[in-house]
Amino acid sequence: MVLVQILLATFIISIIALVGIFTFVLKKDWLNKIILVLVALSSGALLGGAFLHLLPEAIEEVGAGLDVFLTLLLGFCLFFVLEQFLHWHHQHNTQNQTTKPFSYLILISDGFHNFIDGLVIAASFLVNAPAGIATTMAVGLHEIPQELGDFGVLIHGGMSKKKALFFNYISALTAIVGGIVGYFASAITEISIVYLLPFAAGHFIYISAADLIPEIKHRENLGKSIVHFIAFLAGIVIMLLARFID
Repeated sequence: MVLVQILLATFIISIIALVGIFTFVLKKDWLNKIILVLVALSSGALLGGAFLHLLPEAIEEVGAGLDVFLTLLLGFCLFFVLEQFLHWHHQHNTQNQTTKPFSYLILISDGFHNFIDGLVIAASFLVNAPAGIATTMAVGLHEIPQELGDFGVLIHGGMSKKKALFFNYISALTAIVGGIVGYFASAITEISIVYLLPFAAGHFIYISAADLIPEIKHRENLGKSIVHFIAFLAGIVIMLLARFID
């Protein structure tokens, strides 16, 4: 039953990669407005998922020891280093006027990211169903603006819309692989799979604080800033309400 839940959740996450199809019909201005609201919503959801679900569940399972918070910091630092590498690679490729290789690097890094998402979703469902559902929601809300952004990068890198949509979905399928690996890995070592929760919390906190919030916090238009803050709070509230799912 748990494996079925994991497969269903990761399949839903992979389907989100097809969100790029909406760029076929939406005007660019509308798309930009939607993305920023989704960025605000997902930043709140990621923080809510980290602090209201992943960390409490990890502490409940293994206690509030230093190892839990060290694992959280490890997750935060690892993705900081990974992003720095990707940023350097992007700058290097831009200087050499080769954007297409960077497009494929985006697909590889996105595939790795989705694989980790699958591991985290598996670990959460193995703890209990509410934790799994909340984690899937947090990942899903984050994936929508990210996949739209990645789709835009692939188009900018020279791919056609159909090709970008296809390869973006292929990279998203690694979430299912991660879910399967996480499930069967738990049969070998139950303790280590639990530590994926604070590791994922560090990952969620980094994405929200370093990548998403900076995109929405500096806005000259007060009305837009208020809308974004409300969306940010809505993301946290969604995660809070998810705590009461039986």
